[in-house]
Amino acid sequence: MACAAVGGEVEVDVAEWFQAVAEEAITRATLGRSYDSGRVVFRMQARLMSFASEAFRKVLVPGYRFLPTKKNRLSWGLDREIRRGLVRLIGRRSGNDDEEDETELKDKDDDFRDLLGLMINAGVNKKTMPVEDMVEECKTFFFAGKQTTTNLLTWVTVLLAMHPDWQDRARHEVLTVCGDAGELPAKEHLPKLKTLGMILNETLRLYPPAVATIRRTKVDVTLSDGLSIPHDTELLVPIMAIHHDARFWGADAAQFNPARFAGGAARAAKHPLAFIPFGLGSRMCIGQNLALLEAKLTMAILLQRFDLKLSPNYVHAPTVLMLLYPQYGAPVIFRPRQSPPSD
Repeated sequence: MACAAVGGEVEVDVAEWFQAVAEEAITRATLGRSYDSGRVVFRMQARLMSFASEAFRKVLVPGYRFLPTKKNRLSWGLDREIRRGLVRLIGRRSGNDDEEDETELKDKDDDFRDLLGLMINAGVNKKTMPVEDMVEECKTFFFAGKQTTTNLLTWVTVLLAMHPDWQDRARHEVLTVCGDAGELPAKEHLPKLKTLGMILNETLRLYPPAVATIRRTKVDVTLSDGLSIPHDTELLVPIMAIHHDARFWGADAAQFNPARFAGGAARAAKHPLAFIPFGLGSRMCIGQNLALLEAKLTMAILLQRFDLKLSPNYVHAPTVLMLLYPQYGAPVIFRPRQSPPSD
């Protein structure tokens, strides 16, 4: 983590720091009491994800990913270790592993509320979920949950540092609802943080974690304007373009204006489906509530304790590497707050 302290102020590259915050949260949500064992596995997946981002930046050479290059062999080895680690962990949690580990409690007949425990205890037609499916779900949940939440936290921090008026409004709300820095925000506080919710939505509009998504039609479809889309057609949904379209959002579509969400997400634009940061329909992101809860809690805690100011070293250059990242990092200056402002 890039960090420098001067006169009580601390400069932090939040694009790096929030990686650790999101990794901690998603590992605990996925593995719960098996956190210590799972952390090692997910750290390997984080390395694998960095290799994938690297490859995304390079010119595509058909078939290159199948060649036994040094980087490919390392990636294949990491993938095998991740699978083995998760299979062992699932075996211990299911009580089907010969290894005894007192730190890993068995899930059978226990009220485990983490993702892995819920999958182990789930039954469809009295058959448990196959281990291979559990492995893939854990990997997907970690990838999606870590990267998207990291990016949301990064961009909202940058935007609040850029817009001190909204930062002050959000802080006043947090201090009013949650109390000063001596009290941690609790889950019952979150629905009352309306201004912070508006700010998060506006951040997701301007900097959606996924800039586009692809869907395939299952049947022939005819749209209201008469356009016919045949079965099995791939459609690219340009989320970023829709979120910045002045026809839906008005002349200030490129501007940061959380007030547009004062009446709720469905009424923020001229079309109720113009805001789709987590997708739509049956394929909508399953982790959106967790991501928003994590973001609200994290930002409430930061606003209680710090003033945020953009570093002179910050260069605003969003770029797409599978998801939307700050190309040169996101250095933000944190100044400790001495006391909450008086009314």
